[in-house]
Amino acid sequence: MAKPLAKADWIWKDGEFIPWDEAKVHIMSLAVQFGSSVFEGIRCYTTSQGPAIFRLRDHLRRLRDSCRIYRMDLDYSPDQLADACMATVERNGFDACYIRPMVLRGLGQGMNPIGIPIEVYLLSFPWGTYLGEGALEDGVDACVSNWQRMEPNTFPAMAKSAGHYNNAQLIKMDAVMNGYAEAIALGPGGLLSEGSGENVFLVRNGILFTPTLDGTSLWGITRDTIITLAREMEIPVREQPIPREMLYTADEVFLTGTAAEVTPIRSVDQVKIGEGGRGPITRKLQERYLATVRGEVPDRHGWLTRVPRAVAAAR
Repeated sequence: MAKPLAKADWIWKDGEFIPWDEAKVHIMSLAVQFGSSVFEGIRCYTTSQGPAIFRLRDHLRRLRDSCRIYRMDLDYSPDQLADACMATVERNGFDACYIRPMVLRGLGQGMNPIGIPIEVYLLSFPWGTYLGEGALEDGVDACVSNWQRMEPNTFPAMAKSAGHYNNAQLIKMDAVMNGYAEAIALGPGGLLSEGSGENVFLVRNGILFTPTLDGTSLWGITRDTIITLAREMEIPVREQPIPREMLYTADEVFLTGTAAEVTPIRSVDQVKIGEGGRGPITRKLQERYLATVRGEVPDRHGWLTRVPRAVAAAR
């Protein structure tokens, strides 16, 4: 069963803070009727220098890209949205949290969304380990989903749109109902695509493999982070088409995502992967990733945005 959502006190809506329970969307909004909205998921971590948001600018760039693809006019600049994200963390008093920017189409009818009012929300709330307690250390069991990802040029997979996640929910429910923590979906050509909310990596003979971005999966910011860190650690990386059977013959498999972070897969379809736990390369990458997001190593890429305590003035 899904856990109840932990509430925060305040939500940023179109430039103002409103109480959590007063955030309302009309039943006839296009966001409700047709899933006409885009969103992001961003983590803020506790560091020795206070809260820090990981790759905030990259997430906000992807949010704006999603809006552009769906022709949603976003009136706020990246600087305004970044300030609002920091103010949301500060206002709610979080040291660590999940941040959910949402851009919604409002009240309207019919298939033409042009000219429909746009509403922008920024939420923050506590969120622990996505795939369950111990998942990062012990790994989880996964399956290959009966549901596939979309054909390219049907939905724009590069946009993080709410409507796309009906497919992801089917993938996730398929896994959970059959006793797995997560599922990995194939693309329409039968090759590996992604999980319900994560990108997938395999390790074989010391080489890190991940599927190409082929129009069936999201460009994951955590995916990009892991590829960057792996190359810095001199781990060979190959982005290429990957057949399903490589899951069963891999030495290691892991998932990446803002929520999932770096989660090892210990079995796929009841086939044990490697030694059935977190493999050595997965461990190295996971440790480097967590040290990076927690500010325990130098921020060589400028990925951390510190949340200054004085940001309250930006409210």
